[in-house]
Amino acid sequence: MKTRSSWAKNTSRRWHLGAALAIAAVALTACASTSSPSKSTAQSTSTGGSGSGSTTVMVKSGPLGDYLTDGSGRTLYVYANDTSTKSTCNGACATFWPPLMGPATAGSGAQQGMLGTTARDDGSTQVTYNGHPLYYFKQDTAAGDTNGQGQNLNGGLWWIVSSAGAPITGAAPSQSSSGGGGGGWS
Repeated sequence: MKTRSSWAKNTSRRWHLGAALAIAAVALTACASTSSPSKSTAQSTSTGGSGSGSTTVMVKSGPLGDYLTDGSGRTLYVYANDTSTKSTCNGACATFWPPLMGPATAGSGAQQGMLGTTARDDGSTQVTYNGHPLYYFKQDTAAGDTNGQGQNLNGGLWWIVSSAGAPITGAAPSQSSSGGGGGGWS
């Protein structure tokens, strides 16, 4: 009877151990790549943010005066029905008026001391400015669009926000890039 040498047995064991470790590493990598996205990833997807965990609020000048935008120039709105720092725009409302997710830092013209956050009904964190929750409008398709200005949807009015944190209630200027107004929910 022929027996394998000690060297051959050890080499075979090492090879099997190495192969098992490699298979385990591949399996762990595959499991990690199929896990659900982190909260910050989900938030950045819903707001169009960069995923950095913080967004910038800044001021832009337009026909209605100086108003708040995010760092990409997308217009930010307040909802007249929000009478406190708590958002009342949830569910279908938030589909058309996505909340600006926080935290946020002040960019050009915005005041850091006016920025804050509030907990939404789903547990996520929304940015506030001067105590008002901030939102985007789904039909604003380009930086500087103000298609949501003065819209009366979901039982309340929507306004762009001044650099002082107050609603700007002037008439909406005509929009050339996206056709203006309309939209809403039932």
